[in-house]
Amino acid sequence: MKLRHILAALACTAATLAVVPAAQAAYKSEYKLSIVVGTTFPWGQGAVIWSDLVRERTDGRINIKIYPGTSLVQGDQTREFTAIRQGMIDMAVGSTINWSPQIKQLNLFSLPFLQPDAKATDALINGEVGKDLFGYIEKAGVVPLAWGENGFRQLSNSKHEVTKPEDMKGLKLRVVGSPLYMDTFSALGANPTQMSWADAQPALANKAVDGQENPLSIYAGAKLYDVQQQYLTLWNYVSDPLVFVVNRDVWKSWSEEDQKIVREAAIEAGKREIVIARTGITAEDPALLKEIEGHGVKVTTLTPEQHAAFAKATEGVVEKWTKTIGEDLVKKARDAIAASR
Repeated sequence: MKLRHILAALACTAATLAVVPAAQAAYKSEYKLSIVVGTTFPWGQGAVIWSDLVRERTDGRINIKIYPGTSLVQGDQTREFTAIRQGMIDMAVGSTINWSPQIKQLNLFSLPFLQPDAKATDALINGEVGKDLFGYIEKAGVVPLAWGENGFRQLSNSKHEVTKPEDMKGLKLRVVGSPLYMDTFSALGANPTQMSWADAQPALANKAVDGQENPLSIYAGAKLYDVQQQYLTLWNYVSDPLVFVVNRDVWKSWSEEDQKIVREAAIEAGKREIVIARTGITAEDPALLKEIEGHGVKVTTLTPEQHAAFAKATEGVVEKWTKTIGEDLVKKARDAIAASR
C-alpha cells in the first residue's frame, strides 16, 4: 500500500514537470544581439534600449548581450542575416542594405532618389509596403518585430565640393557590399569600392579611398572630419531603415508572454531610436549640422535643380533594379510616397 502511494506521488511529480513550459526550460543564459556600429550611435542606442527593456520586463529571463561591429561574423556586414538565420546570432538590429543580398526586396530603400524625405520613409515602413517587407523577411527564416532608422545617407570626400554628377568623376568612394550601390556610383562616374565599416575608417585616414556615404549620425559619431572628410554633400539619395529581428528557433523557444514582451519592447525601442536618429539634422533643429560645420567641414545642400540632375543620372539604375525588386512592390512604394505628400 505504501509503495502504491509512493508510485502515485512520483507520477504526480512527473506530470507536474511535464506541464512546465518547454520554452522556459530551453531559455539560454545569454542571447547574442548583433549590430554593425558601436552603442554610442543612434543605431546602437536602439539596441541598448531594446535589450534593457526586455531584461527588465522579463525579470531577467531573457538576458541580451550586444555584440557591436558585427563581431560575431568577423565584421562582414553582408553575412549577418545568414548568421541570424542559421542560429549563430540570436537577435539583431540590422540594416536593410546589409541584408538586401539575401532579401532582394529590401533593395527598395536603396533605389536612388526614391524617398525625398523622412515623411516618405515613414509612409513606407508604417504602411502596406512595410508589412510586405516583413513578410519577405519572415519567409527568409527570421522573425521581424519593428522598424528603426539609420537615416538618409549623405556623401563626404576629401577632394572637393560635390554639387553635380560631373563632380563625382574619378572619386574613389567606399560603399557597402551591395551591387545596387556599385551600380549607382558607377552611373555617377565615381569609382566605388566595397568595404566593411570596420575597414572604412583606416582606409579614409590613409587616403586609400577619397570618400564615403553614410547618415550624418555615423559621420559625426565616427568623427570622419578627422580623417580628411572635409566636403559633405547633403543629397538624401537613399534612406536606410533598420529592422529589429529574432532568430526563428529562439523566438519559438520563448513563451507567448515573453514573445509579446520582446515584440512590444522592440516597437518601443524602434520608435525611440528613430527620434534619436533624427535629432539635430532638421531645419528646425540643426544642432548636429552646426557641430559638423564647427570642425571646418564645407556642408553643401543641393538645390532642387541640382538634386534633379543626380536623379536623372541614375534613372537607368532605378529601371534595372525595379525589375529585381519587383515592379508591383516599387509601384506600391511610389503610390504610398505620393499619398504622403
